[in-house]
Amino acid sequence: MKVAFQTNVGKKRSSNQDSVGLYINQKNIALAIVADGMGGHQAGDIASQLTVSQLGDAWEQTDIDDEELATSWLNVEIQRLNHLIYEEGIQFPERVGMGTTIVAAVVIDKRVILFNVGDSRSYRVRGDVISQLTEDHSLVNELVKTGEISKEEAQQHPRRNVLTRSLGLPTDVEIDSVTVDLLLNDYIILCTDGLSNMVPDERMLRVVSSEMTLKKKVTTLIEIANEAGGKDNITVLLMDFEDEEGEN
Repeated sequence: MKVAFQTNVGKKRSSNQDSVGLYINQKNIALAIVADGMGGHQAGDIASQLTVSQLGDAWEQTDIDDEELATSWLNVEIQRLNHLIYEEGIQFPERVGMGTTIVAAVVIDKRVILFNVGDSRSYRVRGDVISQLTEDHSLVNELVKTGEISKEEAQQHPRRNVLTRSLGLPTDVEIDSVTVDLLLNDYIILCTDGLSNMVPDERMLRVVSSEMTLKKKVTTLIEIANEAGGKDNITVLLMDFEDEEGEN
């Protein structure tokens, strides 16, 4: 597995509330994390950084190499972070109401386990097909699911940034998880909505399927999002499941 990632402030924001990281545990198992913070006075920065650094640092201390144990551990740790972020907001008045999305991926035995809360996404690119693997926890996605608006209308909806779930709640948060099989030459994308709201799936597919280096693919996706307006912070983490010998 090869990984490249980058975060960018975008064209409209004065600060970057996104955070991203890749962490390896004692059994050489990778955990990739992307978070998109929210809240004034830089509280969103704190919420996303806290989520990525605390979860990643804790993962590095584990020796987990089992899918079931990884799933259980991450559910417990993400829930712990949910309450920690809420308590930080209570302790520091300027941080009241801060929160963050999270999308995280663990790769074990040619399978990737994905966890998400909020509207940061994961996609898989396989050949000439791109598939969204996670479901947005947002108002517009609920409207799409009930048939009140189309997917195309959702892209321009004035309340498309309203979340139905995030970390930082006083109660337990519902965490989605999904496990998918990996094949040779698959790609997994983790990203914030600064990418997914600005770059159509078909454009992502063309970039990821191109002959560019992995790092160049990431920078190109960010450039395209900025060219489209760069209305939000943009974070992209791209995994390529082919090693130097061309095998999984």
